[in-house]
Amino acid sequence: MSITATTAEPKGAADARRGPRRTSRWHTLRAVKGAAFAAPFFVGFLFVFVIPVGYAVYESLFSERSSGLGIGGQERVFVGLDNFSRAIEDGAFWASVGRVLVFACVQIPLMLALALAMALLLDQIATRTAHRFRLAFLVPYMIPGVVAALMWMYLYSPRLGPLTDALGLLGVDADFYASEMLWVSMGNLLTWHGVGYNMLIIYGALRAVPREVFDAARVDGAGELRIAWSIKVPFVRGALVLTGMLAIIGMLQIFNEPLLFRQVAPETVTKSYTPIMLIYYQAFDSNDYGYAAALSVILALVVGAISFLFYKFTNRPSS
Repeated sequence: MSITATTAEPKGAADARRGPRRTSRWHTLRAVKGAAFAAPFFVGFLFVFVIPVGYAVYESLFSERSSGLGIGGQERVFVGLDNFSRAIEDGAFWASVGRVLVFACVQIPLMLALALAMALLLDQIATRTAHRFRLAFLVPYMIPGVVAALMWMYLYSPRLGPLTDALGLLGVDADFYASEMLWVSMGNLLTWHGVGYNMLIIYGALRAVPREVFDAARVDGAGELRIAWSIKVPFVRGALVLTGMLAIIGMLQIFNEPLLFRQVAPETVTKSYTPIMLIYYQAFDSNDYGYAAALSVILALVVGAISFLFYKFTNRPSS
């Protein structure tokens, strides 16, 4: 008579063996859920950024050239990096980039300083009242850029606009369309249009600061100006860096305002007044799509480099 001995597996050992499998499935499930939440962003990033940039790079490698003496039709030929070499040597393009950068060095700090002052003042108001002012400050940003430019062009008009007559009563002879005043006119328009949006970002950062910090400073005898300068401004430094970087990116792509101002001051606002205007006229006026694509790629690299340097030098941790 034989007796077969069976050894029961301890319960703890079975749980230990199943544990890694359960953990692995749990991590896989979390990864799938995370990918599902991020999928709309990656799809949008692919179609809005990656594919257009890739297509621009592809188009920049070709050019339309006329056959024979220029009488025949045009043919599409592969030119390699010739368009990029031509763009690098294009003085008009780099002059337009420099012109916009100089303007940005003046307009952006003024706009952000005004937005910061408005956010600080709004933070001092009661919450119920602040909601009303916040909406009023944001109204200019809700107006489309082209509509805002047309509205201000009417206000600037020496024959129809009220600003010239109002300044004339004060003894000021102002011509907002003169070459020396054109950047001032556009800067005022851009500041009016964008200050509310930047103010809202800075104000949101201010509201995230614990109120106890301000109360403690008041107990220590700090006044409101000292609290604003020593506590509030350092707390919103990240928001100022963000708004500054967004303003730089938008400024290097300025197009609507100078294009409309060109209708009233064509001798000042030339076709190469801003980088985007030069690219626009190369593509749709000269029909040189390959060269326009090369200029677009170089401008994107310039914008990326300037944004990176700005973030690198302004987002350093305070000592």
